[in-house]
Formats: sequence, structure tokens, C-alpha cells
Amino acid sequence: MERDLPGESAVVRSKNAAALAPPVSWPRFLDVLVFVAGLVTLGVELSAARLLDPWFGNSILVWAALIGLVLACLSLGYWWGGRLADRRPSAALLYGLALLAALLVAMVPVASRPVLRAAALSSLDLEATPLGTVALAAGAIALLFALPTVLLGMISPFAVRLSLAGVESGGRVAGRLYALSTLGSLLGTFLPVLVLIPAVGTRLTFVLLAGLLAVTALIGLALERGRRAGPALLVLPLLALLGWLAGQGPVKPDPGLLLEGESLYNYYQVVQRGPETWLKLNEGIGLHSVYHPQSALSEGIWDYFLVAPLFAAADEEPVANVQSLYLVGLAGGTVAQLYTRAYGPIPIDGAELDPAIVEVARTHFRLDALPNVHAAAADGRRYLLAQPADRRYSVIAVDAYRPPYIPFHLATVEFFRLARDHLTENGVVAVNAARSRDDYRLVNALAATMAQVFPSVYAVDPPDDGSSLGNTLLVATVQPTSLADFRANAAALDPAAQPLLAEVARRALATARPIAVEGPVLTDDRAPIEQIVHAIVLRYFLE
Repeated sequence: MERDLPGESAVVRSKNAAALAPPVSWPRFLDVLVFVAGLVTLGVELSAARLLDPWFGNSILVWAALIGLVLACLSLGYWWGGRLADRRPSAALLYGLALLAALLVAMVPVASRPVLRAAALSSLDLEATPLGTVALAAGAIALLFALPTVLLGMISPFAVRLSLAGVESGGRVAGRLYALSTLGSLLGTFLPVLVLIPAVGTRLTFVLLAGLLAVTALIGLALERGRRAGPALLVLPLLALLGWLAGQGPVKPDPGLLLEGESLYNYYQVVQRGPETWLKLNEGIGLHSVYHPQSALSEGIWDYFLVAPLFAAADEEPVANVQSLYLVGLAGGTVAQLYTRAYGPIPIDGAELDPAIVEVARTHFRLDALPNVHAAAADGRRYLLAQPADRRYSVIAVDAYRPPYIPFHLATVEFFRLARDHLTENGVVAVNAARSRDDYRLVNALAATMAQVFPSVYAVDPPDDGSSLGNTLLVATVQPTSLADFRANAAALDPAAQPLLAEVARRALATARPIAVEGPVLTDDRAPIEQIVHAIVLRYFLE
């Protein structure tokens, strides 16, 4: 027999239960709506990050702006949804809000073109600082995602209110619905990234997520209102129209655009600039590969990788000592092309994390014309770790940074020990590091880390051509060496037989230097690359 709570009569408890039980034709369908809303919420957030990539990149600052604004909007939605549910506990109203949220989600990729373009161009026109660029990105995020995210946040508390049959079941109901919302969010975390974006692209992913939510809301309305819900079906052709509009034209128009695509890891563009073919990733601030059919050199940082072997111990025939290359960050194969021209068809293993980029290298950068190059779609460190202990390279080149960050696991003492174990007795490792014109903190940290493993570390600064940003090539040798070894190897080159090497060596001699070992040492346990880069950004902002 059920016993009354102390101080509460059965009549009062009955009245409370009645007050908490608004009429819902199919209460359990609210579970479905909550699950789908959780899926769409996280799906939209993950897809939003990819939508921003071509314009603002995916630095940790942009991620912070996105996550912070989404959380703020969800909090507002939770509060507003709970209040509205208490005032108007109507299942039809809840499904209507979900339908409106679906429409707004579907509108995001259409509205994003003018909004993101205007924000990105403003950051360039106004010469915005990196923090100013993040502020512009945050403004674009708010314009595009604030309202749909608030509406999505309203769904769970509203559903809790409609599902309550009495105060004694409040905890159980709230727990069930928020568990379903979280499970939906879990699915929404992986579905866009692993399935939808690689299959149909970011823009149509928004439309498909919106369609799923809209169909769920329409079914709920039909269950609640029957034929009176018929006019709501007009949402479906509207969603189809938005899907068609979203799929029109390139994601990011660029003069000379030959190809664009989205993969599990990148948004990528292949662009024709005169005789050159460029590979641009994500926000496209830097070039990741250049192919020039008439020019032997790329006129970029990639050329300087050619002289890395010349920092080894002096030899009368330095070219003959280069027998193999391992390239971390193959991209379009620019470094592989250069090494093949300069050193002949030596065996080259190239690791590129993104299989789509490997395919682009084959189709647009003539990688298939280099039978000496073995391209592997793999993480550069994991690939090296999987090699037999006796697999040795003359040169290991690391060109895998995503401006302005280097993946930390490719910049630690443990990684360089692994690299040393796979170098020949007279081998070298070379790393491309980003910097500003006068702030070498990241370069210094990498040099200090390499010095923990290698006896000699050198730096070469290619010309920055007036830019405030630049690159430094760091080279470390297995054997103790001096700058005199580099000069002797450069002097031993025959300009007639090795014109590429002779020309790049001449350029590199202007800035080649042993680098002072100063800065934090990066390890797998502690590699504060983001903090170092953010300090550079802050200094740039304050100056």
C-alpha cells in the first residue's frame, strides 16, 4: 500500500500529479525527439568547425570560440525551454520548435557564404591581429549558430516537463531523457566526421542533420494533431531547396580553382596560378605544395630541404652519400620531386596522414611519375615506428606542420630519438618550423629539443620577401659537425653536374648558422607548443 508523504494529503498529491501531467498522445516519442536533438546538436557543432576551416583555420583559439559560444547558447536554451514549458506545456509547441530549429540548421550552409566571406575579408582588409581574426570568427559563429543552438537547447528541458507524471518520478524522467540526449550526442560526435562529411561534404551534412530533425518533428506533430499537421509538410520541399542551394558552387571560390574537396582530415584546394599548381589546405594561408613543370626549384621553403644532407661531415662526394629519404608530410610531393631531381631516383618513403591528399598528389602533382616514391597514408611517427630496426634513411625530413602549429608528437625528444634510430651513420634530420619575423620561440624550442638527441643543430632562414611570417629550416646531424663541414660540402658541389644543389647551397650559406640551444625541451609528457605559439601571437598583437 502506498503511503502519503509526511504533511501531504492524498488529495494534494493527486492535484500535484495532475498538474504535472499535460496531455501527450505519444509520450515515448519524446524520447526519440530528445535523442535526435542530441545527435543534431553535436553534429552541428562538429560540422561548424569544418565549415570555419576554409576561412579561419582550426587553431585552438577558433575551437575555443566555437565551443564557448555553443555552450553559452545551449545554456540559454535550457533556461528558456524550461520556462516556456512551464507556461505552455504543449507537445505540439515542442515539435514546432524542433521543426524551426531544423530549418535554421539547414539555412546555415547557405547563409555561411556571405557571412564567412565578409568576416574573413574583414580580417585581411583591416590587417587584423590573430586575436582580432578570432573575434571576427566568433562574430560569424554567433550570427550563424546562435539561434538554432538555443532552440536545440530548449528541447530536453521541455521534454522533461511534458514527460512528468508526478514529482515522485521527476528524477527518473530527467535522468532517462538526459541519458538519451547524451547518447544522441555521442552518435552526433562521430556520424558527421566519419561518415557524412567525407561522403557528401560539410554543407550537405547540415542539410541531412536538419532533415533528420525535421522528419522526427513532423512525425511527432502528426501523432499529436493528426491531419491538422498537414501544412507542416511544406517544410520538406523547403529543406530540399535549401539542400540544392547549399550544394551550388565551390565552398570557397578561388581564382584558378581546379579541385576542392573535404576529407576526414582536411578541406583542400588545388589551384592553378599561371604555370604553377598549388595545394592549399583548410584556411589556405600557406601553400602546402607547389608544382611548376618548367621550373626546377619551387622558390619556397621546400628547396632548402635539398641542402640538409650537406650539414653532415665533409665528404669529397656529398651527393653520393644520400641514398634514401623519409618524408613526414608528403602533401603534393614537392620535396620528393626536388630530391629526385637533385639526387636521382633514390628510394623515398613519404607519409601523409590524409589519403585524399595522397590521391590529389597523384592526380594533380605528378606523383605517379616518380616510381621511386612510396606514398603511405599514415601518421608520420607511427609509420616510422612500424619500420624494421635495420631500416635506415640518409635524411628524415619533417614538413608536417599546420600553420602555425606542429603536431606535438612530431616535435618531442621521443620522436627525435626514434628518428635517430632510423638514420644512417652520417644521416641528418630536417624540420620546417614556422615563426614570425623576429620571434623565434618555437624555432628555439624545437632546436633545444633536437639538441637533446643530436650533437649538432643548425638553422637556415629562407628570405621572407617582406612578410611578417616566415619559416626556418632546422637541421640536426647524427655525428658531431661544424658549419665548416657545410661550407666544405657546398664547395665540393659541381655547379654543372648539380646545378640545383649548388644554387640552393649558395642561398643557404647567407643565413646558415649553428643555433643556440635555448627554450623549453618538448617531451611526449609535456609539449606546450600551443602555449608557445599563443605567446608569439600575443606579442604580435601587443606590438
